[in-house]
Amino acid sequence: MDSTHIVSSFDRDLNQIQSLLLEMGGLVETQIADATLALVRRDTELAAKVRKQEKRVNALEVEINELTVSMLALRHPMAEDLRRVVATLKVSASLERMGDYAKNMAKRTSVLAKVKPVGSSTNTVKIMSKMVQEMFRDVLDAFVARDIETAEEVRLRDAQVDQMHNTLFRELLTYMMEDARKITPCMHLLFIAKNLERAGDHTANIAEQVHYLVTGEIQEDARPKSDKTATMFIKPKKKKKS
Repeated sequence: MDSTHIVSSFDRDLNQIQSLLLEMGGLVETQIADATLALVRRDTELAAKVRKQEKRVNALEVEINELTVSMLALRHPMAEDLRRVVATLKVSASLERMGDYAKNMAKRTSVLAKVKPVGSSTNTVKIMSKMVQEMFRDVLDAFVARDIETAEEVRLRDAQVDQMHNTLFRELLTYMMEDARKITPCMHLLFIAKNLERAGDHTANIAEQVHYLVTGEIQEDARPKSDKTATMFIKPKKKKKS
């Protein structure tokens, strides 16, 4: 078989996989945006739509996995081509997890829609979600363009998402300590915030795949993490003496 034809077929297969990956990324971005909007508007119908979209995201991951495994078996890619295939597999796995987080956010909205908003927490979630969405768009662009500088900038921005998570965590714990009736909505909001924090982590993971794709090296320096919720301690307020 003509070597030019082999190279052309390989490039076509890679482009097909990348197209599927970008479609998957677009769906996940929409899921996160709609899950946030559903929470803000207390829109259970939109939340249900987000949950249904996960099936398409999962189907795309399966298709990408099958195509990449077939390519590895038939084409035996080397060097940069191999890195591109491996990076694609890891990115699709991160996208699938982010889709799961969006679905989980939407599930909790059905509960939160039945109760009054807790302080300014919904707005804080909205801001946090916007940060993650912007990171996500930038990192997908960086992946396509092989833009290692933008990828690294996105990777470092994950610390800002962690800090926002810390702020919301502290705020919601305070509400729960002051009023036991707010425990249920606050717990759901805490899980939603954690979903967004984890989505930020996976966005940073994609940024690390861009570095691997371009340089062939795995980043050994740990990115700055600012999530303090595991060790955070909040003193309960002292009751006033009657």
